[in-house]
Amino acid sequence: MASTRTTSRTFGTAVRALALATVGLGIIYPTAVWAVGQVALPAQANGSLIQNADGDVVGSALLGQPFTDEDGMPLVEYFQPRPSAVGYDAGNSSGSNLGPENPDLIAAITERLAAGASEPDALTSSSSGLDPHISVENATSQATAVAKARGLATTDVLALVESHTQPRDLGYLGEPTVNVLQLNLALDALSKNE
Repeated sequence: MASTRTTSRTFGTAVRALALATVGLGIIYPTAVWAVGQVALPAQANGSLIQNADGDVVGSALLGQPFTDEDGMPLVEYFQPRPSAVGYDAGNSSGSNLGPENPDLIAAITERLAAGASEPDALTSSSSGLDPHISVENATSQATAVAKARGLATTDVLALVESHTQPRDLGYLGEPTVNVLQLNLALDALSKNE
């Protein structure tokens, strides 16, 4: 049978260890990680938020969002993102998980083809449902319709696509892409200056 002194000593040691772990791992470590993030990568640490010309936060460079009217129809004066299987809901990130012979996937692709989409990333949703980028080919294929809807020269819109093309990561990973939100904000700025 353990003595009262040994039990109280063990209990005291456990309480001190708990307090030390709580302060170290619950306060000091998270604060240090937060501080390093704010200094080393402030945009990423704060969600890569994007502001419009008025300084209002309109989205994140990391999350896709729709450019639709109140009825859910695409706004023709804006570039459109990849389709989303989750309605661009960041709390429900997921792909459709439909196989290549699934009738629902075939119907969705057929509908998108009929609506004028032609590039693979305009026909299928991304694996997260939140992809903020489209391929350069997808952006280029939308440029003429966007230019016409805004009364702009197609060459001006194509130049905007080119200036917003992001290169491959590390120079060799993936393909060049275009962030749809950033491109659409630049498009709004171009339209104001015309």
